[in-house]
Amino acid sequence: MQEIKELKRWVDPYHAVRQRIDDARALLELSQGESDEEHARLVAEMLKGKSLEQEAEGIAAQLEALELQNMLRGSDDTRDALLTIHSGAGGTESQDWAEMLMRMYTRWAERHGFKVEMLDMLQGEEAGIKSAEIQISGQYAYGLLKAEKGVHRLVRISPFDAQSRRHTSFASVFVYPVVDEDIEIDIKEDDLRIDVYRASGKGGQHVNKTSSAVRITHLPTNIVVQCQNERSQFKNKATAMKMLKARLYERAVAEREAKKAEVDKQKGDIAFGSQIRSYVFQPYTMVNDHRTELKVADVHKVMDGDLDPFIEAYLKRFGSKAA
Repeated sequence: MQEIKELKRWVDPYHAVRQRIDDARALLELSQGESDEEHARLVAEMLKGKSLEQEAEGIAAQLEALELQNMLRGSDDTRDALLTIHSGAGGTESQDWAEMLMRMYTRWAERHGFKVEMLDMLQGEEAGIKSAEIQISGQYAYGLLKAEKGVHRLVRISPFDAQSRRHTSFASVFVYPVVDEDIEIDIKEDDLRIDVYRASGKGGQHVNKTSSAVRITHLPTNIVVQCQNERSQFKNKATAMKMLKARLYERAVAEREAKKAEVDKQKGDIAFGSQIRSYVFQPYTMVNDHRTELKVADVHKVMDGDLDPFIEAYLKRFGSKAA
């Protein structure tokens, strides 16, 4: 049944746009030879008030969406995404930048109707955050957000600098596919160190007074995950185990891709951890993606979650190679 659903996800949109093109073509042929007034009446009646030009624009948008879906053919692209943000060196300024990125991705997810769940967050001393773990659930969440892996650079006049000097800050973004329960990943109890502690930050009386937060260390790989968003230690442990499974799965995929990269040298252009994008607030406003050379002048619109132009440009350039 799952395989049938996957196939229908490809076949149904194709047939829908194909039918729409055929109907528009037939209507154009039918209206030829008619007077301008009769032509407009016939088109408006058949297209429910729209013109042929508007219908052509709608078909073009549908074809573009189908082309974008064609770029999301990786084995994990349909999965939910586990997104982690870490502030770089620079103290309060970079921690504020990490929080700005967290807000940007939350707004982007909300625009797409995705579910956003905060799994863990470590507040900065004065402002911002040191790190955050967010699960974004929705169709193709990982396939879309994989375009965001890397280091993000901010240039602005720092609100934390009394002399109003321009600062450059960095924050890293990592994206992992959320692993389904049916995928077998062998995690031995002897390989885990599980620590419990009191949750920090704003969480109410119960969260701060009991040891409900859970930290799990996978000893063979030294991968550490933690969760403190629930009052129940049991629920936090279950969520942390899911996060660990996602990390281990991504590690296995990365090792497999590293072997493929020895043959396909082009994948070196999108190596994980490289600086991918710069966000400039002063002396001018510009968001520049260094991989696709796409530039957007309205930095505030981007920070409000308008990331689709960057994601689409990335997928059109690298999507089929990364599948």
